[in-house]
Amino acid sequence: MQLILGLGNPGSKYANSRHNVGFDAVEACAAFFQVRLRKRCFRLYRQAMVGSSVSLVEPLTYMNRSGEVMRYFPDVKAEEIVVVCDQMDLPPGLIRIRRGGSSAGHNGLKSLISSLGSSNFTRIYIGIGRPEEGVSVVDHVLSRDSSLALQEGIMLASSALQDLINGKSTEEVMLAYNRRNRS
Repeated sequence: MQLILGLGNPGSKYANSRHNVGFDAVEACAAFFQVRLRKRCFRLYRQAMVGSSVSLVEPLTYMNRSGEVMRYFPDVKAEEIVVVCDQMDLPPGLIRIRRGGSSAGHNGLKSLISSLGSSNFTRIYIGIGRPEEGVSVVDHVLSRDSSLALQEGIMLASSALQDLINGKSTEEVMLAYNRRNRS
C-alpha cells in the first residue's frame, strides 16, 4: 500500500492556514479522483482510498503529533509513504520534492521520523515563505493566506500526487516538478 499523508491541524480555526497546505493538497487530489476523505470511527485520521492500493490520509492529531497516526498503519514501510507539508524556505507558489532527509525543524516531520524510526519517505514541500519582520514563525504558519501563489503551490503538489498515483516514479515526478519550479 502507498500511504499519502497531508499534514495540518484539524478544525475550522486552522482552515486555510499556511500550516494546512498539506491537507489542502490531499483534499484537491481526492477531489480529482472523486473520492471523499472520511473520519473513521475511533480513529485519529480522515482517509480516502484511491483504488485498492493508495490511501490518502489527514492525521487529526495536530501537526506536532502527526506521527501518532502511524500506529494505524503498522505494515506500511517508510519507503511507501509520501508526506505533503509546508516549507518556509520556499516562496509561495513553489514546491520541492525530495526523498529522505532530516526534519529541517518541521515538527510534523520530526514526529513522523520518530514514529517510523526512519526518514526514508518522500516529501512534497509546499512553499509558504518566511514571516515578515516582526511576525513570529508561529503566527506566520498559523495565519490564513488565500494568495494566488499559495493556491498555485497547492495545485502543483496535488498534480504531483496525481502523477505518483497514476504510476509515475518518484524520480520522474521529482524531475518534472522540481525543474518546473526553476522557470
